[in-house]
Amino acid sequence: MIIEDKQQRNWKPIIKEFEAVLGKNGVVQRREELITYECDGLTSYSQRPAVVVLPRTTEQVAQLVKICDRYSIPFIARGSGTGLSGGALPIENSVLIVTSLMRQILNVDLENQRVVVQPGVINNWVTQTVSGAGFYYAPDPSSQIICSIGGNVAENSGGVHCLKYGVTTNHVLGLKIVTPDGSIVDIGGQIPEMPGYDLTGIFVGSEGTLGIATEITLRILKSAESICVLLADFTTVEAAAESVSDIISAGIIPGGMEMMDNISINAVEDVVATNCYPRDATAILLVEIDGLEVEVAANKQRVAEICLKNGARNITSASDLETRLKLWKGRKAAFAAAGHLSPDYYVQDGVIPRTQLPYVLQEIEALSQKFGYQIANVFHAGDGNLHPLILFDNSVEGALEKVEELGGEILKLCVKVGGSISGEHGIGADKKCYMPDMFSEIDLETMQWVRQVFNPQGLANPGKIFPTPRTCGEAASASKQQFEGVELF
Repeated sequence: MIIEDKQQRNWKPIIKEFEAVLGKNGVVQRREELITYECDGLTSYSQRPAVVVLPRTTEQVAQLVKICDRYSIPFIARGSGTGLSGGALPIENSVLIVTSLMRQILNVDLENQRVVVQPGVINNWVTQTVSGAGFYYAPDPSSQIICSIGGNVAENSGGVHCLKYGVTTNHVLGLKIVTPDGSIVDIGGQIPEMPGYDLTGIFVGSEGTLGIATEITLRILKSAESICVLLADFTTVEAAAESVSDIISAGIIPGGMEMMDNISINAVEDVVATNCYPRDATAILLVEIDGLEVEVAANKQRVAEICLKNGARNITSASDLETRLKLWKGRKAAFAAAGHLSPDYYVQDGVIPRTQLPYVLQEIEALSQKFGYQIANVFHAGDGNLHPLILFDNSVEGALEKVEELGGEILKLCVKVGGSISGEHGIGADKKCYMPDMFSEIDLETMQWVRQVFNPQGLANPGKIFPTPRTCGEAASASKQQFEGVELF
């Protein structure tokens, strides 16, 4: 079911109902104020919502959703707006339910290693809250100082430490959700293993299509006894990639293992001036080792040996907090730094088997030459999660279309070598056309059945994840016959 508002809707009585729930200050309706909400971190697509509402409690969210359900109004949940796949992109005549004012940390239970938060809580706040007691929250996207937990849940976000500790879904114990008809439901719980269907696992990563999370129970971890970060620089990307595979093959699972190419290295040094990254290196590898002190000491030596064997020129290591943070500073700032290289850039998010890293990076360079656009590579090398940044100028007519085509070729390459079209950014509006490249007709139909159970009217975040003929052009026409008889949201 594709939501369309074919007739001009009378919003006045609907806005009055929203204001009755939130007050006038909780409803944004002036056109100039709505500009703020017309896109998320993927600015290639934009659409102003009809109304923005700003709830503070679960009960308010439920009342707002019930109003949308009664009037058959499509609604989209949005957190901090840092998503990079158009997952929080409004559609025409929709309501945007923004959870950024839902920012309370509701409960901290250190004895049982769990924290309960509202969806607007910023990722980094969780670690700040518990770090004094020797705990931390593991999923750490590069945008962790501004991205919200609700958005992390929607997109199943990862980060530097996802190699060893997993992505968001591995750290969510339970959820309080508002379903698309306005019902309040508790799924999961406060213990790791719950009987029955794993509804929490279904909901995390569902990109707002199954409802809105309003309370999230997170698992926190005890800080490691010892942590060491190594920086190895290489004269070839292939040598750095080989080191990644060799480190994992040696039975070492780093807390994080990140790779950056020369373009990214110089962009970072220009912007944040870490003075840690050698500008003449073709690639650098950042490896964080954590655990018991004796374990870290042994693995540190082994990682250094592997990197040197593969041609690393230098190895820098740091065990003190200040220097470790300095080594990570550049990697965390890589996306922002790319903005100084080009008027615009388009970031992709795909996953490949680690063993395919050298081949895939060669193919990405070949695609860069073919399309004529420079590509900076920054990625979670340990789990094969690539983030190629395609540099371009959007003011040049037709450039965005060519860059999107190039991004699509990279995603198809990831699937070809046995990978995925998304590691942590989600599918959203940006990558839904490539879902048939990865999933069969039966796979996609099964997903649609799950969505229909939760979201029978198709009001919750319509037009996301799944391909539709009107929006996917060539990709849709190629797979149109596959979906005959299947209702697409």
